[in-house]
Amino acid sequence: MLDLVVRNVRLLERQEALDIGVHAGEIVALGLVPAGSGLKEIDGSGHVLLPPFVESHIHLDTVLTAGEPAWNESGTLFEGIGLWHKRKQALTEADVLARAERVLRMLMQQGVLHVRTQADISDPKLTALRALLTLRERVKPYMHVQVIAFPQDGIRACPDNEQRLEEALWLGADGVGAIPHLEMTREEGLASLEVCFRLAERYGSLVHVFCDEIDDGHSRFLEAVAHLAIRTGMRGRVTAAHASASAYYSEPYFQKVLGLLVQAGIHVVCCPLINSAMQGRFDSYPKGRGIARIRELWQAGVNVSIAHDDIRTPFYPFGTGNMLQACHMAAHLAHMTGRAEVAELVRMVTERAARTLQLEGFGVTVGNPASFVLLPGSDAMDLVRQQPACRYVVSRGRIVAETLPAEERMYAEFGEMVQRE
Repeated sequence: MLDLVVRNVRLLERQEALDIGVHAGEIVALGLVPAGSGLKEIDGSGHVLLPPFVESHIHLDTVLTAGEPAWNESGTLFEGIGLWHKRKQALTEADVLARAERVLRMLMQQGVLHVRTQADISDPKLTALRALLTLRERVKPYMHVQVIAFPQDGIRACPDNEQRLEEALWLGADGVGAIPHLEMTREEGLASLEVCFRLAERYGSLVHVFCDEIDDGHSRFLEAVAHLAIRTGMRGRVTAAHASASAYYSEPYFQKVLGLLVQAGIHVVCCPLINSAMQGRFDSYPKGRGIARIRELWQAGVNVSIAHDDIRTPFYPFGTGNMLQACHMAAHLAHMTGRAEVAELVRMVTERAARTLQLEGFGVTVGNPASFVLLPGSDAMDLVRQQPACRYVVSRGRIVAETLPAEERMYAEFGEMVQRE
C-alpha cells in the first residue's frame, strides 16, 4: 500500500495525464497507479505538477523591515543600504528568527522548499548569520536552506569582514560572497574577489558574488568572477547574482563575457522584481531595463535562475513569495513571451535554480524524494499568466501546505442590466 497517490496530473514536459505514487517519502511510481493503491489519494484534476520551487537568492535577515527606521523614498540601492545600516544596529537573533521564519512559511505556502539566503556578516557579533544557521537546522525536516556569508559593507572597504567571513565558514555557512562593485576602486573590487575565492578554496565552500548590480557598463567584475572560477577549478560551484551592468555592455564585449561564463560554468541569478524597480533610477530617458540579459545568457548555455532577492525590505517594499510573479516580470523585461521561453522561465525557478544550489535528487522522477507542488493550470503559459496559488505542497511525501480553491459567483450575464430596487 502506498502512502500517497496524486492522480491525473501533468508534468511540464509531458501533456498526457499520469499518476504519482509515494511511499516512505520517495516517488515509487510514475504513470498509471491502480485504483485503491494509496492510503491517501488526491485528484489532481489535470493540473500541472512541478518539482518544488527554489529560491536561489534572498535576504532572510532583512525581510519584513520595510519602513524601519524609514521608507526608502528614492527607491535607490544607496538609500536602501543606508536604511539597512541603521536598522541592523537593533538586530537580535530573536528578531531575525521571527521575521525569517514567517517568510519561510510564506515561501512554503507558495511551493518553495529550497532556499539560498544571504546573511550580512558586517556585524561583529554575526547576529544575522547565527540566527539563520539556527533556522536552517530548525526547518530541515521540511525545507532545505543554504546560508551564504555576505559582506554587505565590502571586504576591502571593511577590513574586519575578511575575518568575519572566515568565522562564518567555520560556524557552518554554506558559502561565501563578495560585493566588488561597491568597493572603493576597481582594484579593491578585484582584491575582494581574491579573498572570497581563497576562503572558498580553503573551506571547500560555495561562492555567491553580488556582481555588477549597477547601471554602469564599465562595471566588469563578471569576467573576473569567471576567470577566478576557471583558475581555481571551481567550475559549477560559483554563482554571480544580479549582473545588471551586463545590460549596458557593448555587444562585442558581452559576447566575450558569454564565452567565459560558459567555460567557467558560472550560474547567474537574476532578480527581475527588485532590479526593475531599483535600477535605472539615475538614467535619463531611455532608461535601462535594470536586469541581466536573461534570454541571451540562457540561449548561450549559461545556467540562469530567477529569484526574489528581497521581500518587504528597505531595498524593495513589495513581495508575496510567489516565484511565478518573478517569472512574470522576467517574461516582460527579457522579452521571453514565446511558449518555449515561458516554459524555460518556469525551469529557472525549479530545475535551473536547483542546479544553482547544487541539489541532488531533485525532480519528479522515480527514486527521488517525493517533493513537489500541484498548481491549477495546464501548462507553463497558464502558470506564468495566472500565477496561481499552490493547491498542494508536498515535502518528502508529506503534505505541508494546501490552498483551498476560491469560490466564484456571478450574479449577472453580460448584456443584461442589473436591476436596482
